[in-house]
Amino acid sequence: MAMDWPFDDPARTAVFTSLRIIDGDEWVCRVTHEADDGAWQFHPHGGTPMREAAVVALEEMVALEPRLAELSDLPLGWHAWRESPEAAWQRAVQEG
Repeated sequence: MAMDWPFDDPARTAVFTSLRIIDGDEWVCRVTHEADDGAWQFHPHGGTPMREAAVVALEEMVALEPRLAELSDLPLGWHAWRESPEAAWQRAVQEG
């Protein structure tokens, strides 16, 4: 049985990430859900330099990292982070 899609955004929504995550060299350390445009961003430790930026579908990110579904209710203007791939997500309002 297929799992219901947990996000309010459609599965094919374009999101921002790092080539290092897509290539499996890094894991998602920080997620932002931007207040101004609703964009999702998925970053490894140290952020994502522009030369490593990538745009993929939200469903591709969830396929790469199923625990991102835990953040489907992350409000606009919030971010989440974790210390390791096994750690619990921490959440807070983004400042600035």
